[in-house]
Amino acid sequence: MGRGRAKAKQVKVARQLKYSSGGTDLDRLKSELGVDDSPDESYDELVEKYADYADDYGSDDRKDSASGR
Repeated sequence: MGRGRAKAKQVKVARQLKYSSGGTDLDRLKSELGVDDSPDESYDELVEKYADYADDYGSDDRKDSASGR
């Protein structure tokens, strides 16, 4: 018989989650997950590092496989 109160609380929590503004503190989340804000490599360094893969696996391969050739 006490199910009504528990269900009402669940409904209340569900509504709060559904209609909340999403006030997530992203900085706190980063610190909890241990994410480092300073990038180790710049974009240009990554491009140089993976340029060989781009030559081997270019966008033409994806187009051919997508069309079923």
